[in-house]
Amino acid sequence: MSRRLRFGVALLAAWGLVLAALAVVAAFVAADLAPGDLAALLRIVQARAPHAIVALLLLLAPLALILQALFRRYVDAPRALAHDARIMLTAYPAHRAALRGSAEMKGLAREVNALADARSGLQEEVDQRIHAANAQLEEERTRLAALMSELAQSVVMCNVEGRILLYNARAMRLLVKPLEGQEMGKGPSLVGLGRSVFAIFDRNLIIHALETVQDRLRQDAPNPIARFVTAVPSGALVRVQMAPVLAGEAGAMDPGITGFVLVLDDITRRTEAGNRRDRLLQTLTQGTRASLGSVRAAVETIIGFPDMSGEERHRFLGVISDEARELSTRLDASLSEFADSLHSEWPLEEMRGADLIAAARRRIEAKTGLLTKLEAVDETVWLKIDSYSLMQAIAYVASRLADEFGIRELRFGLAVDGALAHLDLIWSGAPLGFETTMAWQTDAMDLGGEPSPLTLKGIVERHNGEIWYQIHKPSQVERFRIALPLAQPEESPWAAPAVAKGRPEFYDFDLFHQPGQTREQDDRPLASLAYTVFDTETTGLAPSAGDEIVSIGAVRIVNGRLLTHEVFEQLVDPVRAMPAEASRITGIDATMLDGQPVLAKVLPAFHEFCRYGADRAQCGVRPAVPEAQGGGDRHSLRPPGARHAAPLGRHPPGLRAAQPGSDRRSHGRESDRPAHGAGRRHHDR
Repeated sequence: MSRRLRFGVALLAAWGLVLAALAVVAAFVAADLAPGDLAALLRIVQARAPHAIVALLLLLAPLALILQALFRRYVDAPRALAHDARIMLTAYPAHRAALRGSAEMKGLAREVNALADARSGLQEEVDQRIHAANAQLEEERTRLAALMSELAQSVVMCNVEGRILLYNARAMRLLVKPLEGQEMGKGPSLVGLGRSVFAIFDRNLIIHALETVQDRLRQDAPNPIARFVTAVPSGALVRVQMAPVLAGEAGAMDPGITGFVLVLDDITRRTEAGNRRDRLLQTLTQGTRASLGSVRAAVETIIGFPDMSGEERHRFLGVISDEARELSTRLDASLSEFADSLHSEWPLEEMRGADLIAAARRRIEAKTGLLTKLEAVDETVWLKIDSYSLMQAIAYVASRLADEFGIRELRFGLAVDGALAHLDLIWSGAPLGFETTMAWQTDAMDLGGEPSPLTLKGIVERHNGEIWYQIHKPSQVERFRIALPLAQPEESPWAAPAVAKGRPEFYDFDLFHQPGQTREQDDRPLASLAYTVFDTETTGLAPSAGDEIVSIGAVRIVNGRLLTHEVFEQLVDPVRAMPAEASRITGIDATMLDGQPVLAKVLPAFHEFCRYGADRAQCGVRPAVPEAQGGGDRHSLRPPGARHAAPLGRHPPGLRAAQPGSDRRSHGRESDRPAHGAGRRHHDR
């Protein structure tokens, strides 16, 4: 109701009350008059009725003035105060309420203003503290980023689902996947925020390392870490150290693993140096045998025939001189070629023997159902081993015993014998036989449908150990004994903190709290997703008529952040001439395309870039000619031999293309748009 209407209603009500009061007074007066007096009074009132009506109407003016004053003090003033308070709260905190109305309302306005002043002071103090905290945090981020960039190792942090939360520049350079035909160490990187670490490392290898870490946590080990050596897609051989990221504080009864840190050390050159050293020894052994044989024969001849003529003696001395010179030349050449390879070793890590047996028992019981027991295991023995491959070898032996000889129980023993440790696999049953044991040692291993190119003998020799079969015929107790070199445990040079602090070069710890991707993402805003936006350049309008892609570019967006360092940029050889008009529009000429890979080699790498950790890939196909329809250029994303095969809607997992001819206009904030809009909106640069 408006103020005027309310005022009019109030005025009429006040006038009505006055009339009612006059009527009541007249009624009381009439009640006390005699009939003659009452009749005389009525005649007088009837004669003066017009004057009475005018007087009553004139009464409205003072009533209106009085009511106006009351309205200003007790209606308008509270409404104005409420309006001022609303402005201070929502729009302009520096605004203050005017002092109006009654003394009480003015007092209330003063208190509201005082409360607003106190609120502004607190807000300013909070803003100052936030600014100081942000400045300190940014300083810590800068320091940690500098530290991460100077680390000699590559660092990758993941959550328990294997999604990458953090990495540094060295990891990005190391973990690449070369295009077909490219040299090792070049190509698009497989590392990215939110992407899966299982695109880089074998899933079983990571799970085995996590189980090792969990075992050491249960044992309250001071450094619950795991180490292994593996090859990465770039072809490099890396030594990996895994440390847990714990949810609870240090000293908690059950901290729980929320993620893990991988510290990577590229040992490719060291391993290659070891192989070169082995070749040096082989070269020296084979190359010098003949020369030493000739020298020895000449010396023995001279000693055996002291009375030979001077000419014959001179001839034998010449043989010795020639062979010695040739031997010296060969030694110099070999030492020059392999001088940098004389001090390498195979990368093995220290592990407690009892931990290896415990892990092997769990794997055997899970894979084969074989019952396992312990028999005289020395808990103090430390081995220098590759735990993953050696555990595979032990499980392989157990699997063949169960499958081929029906063995239902396997016992483990571990004891020290000088500088070696004897790891025994013990069972009772029919003898294996010499041919069987030799075949098991030289056959390629296959454990539960998981084939491996390694052999049992090769793995043991890789550990500088020996393996042999023994049987005690009276008791029919048999065993495989593996002799391995002992090792002394050493302190870890690096251990991950229980709770991560600061920020390295590339990170997003919010991914710790994001579950695996599901269909429910279609209703989530783009700002909460990880997705890939890409663009292409082509030679023309008609891919079905021979036009080809000449460039693919893509960038990843995670949690609303544009990751400018996680990009895919690749020129493509179209295997045809580059039209002048297309060169003018795209800025790509024929000389830039010389020597570039063809589309069939680029698409698998592009698919790999989009595949892991991307909730969605948004396609923005930009033709070389602006008037082109989007559908034809999407068509060119297929390899030439598949452009008439599958419908356009069938894309590889993790890759979703935009619909051609979609609306180019933007409605509202894109970060608040639901995820399914990413698949419909054409994205042009």
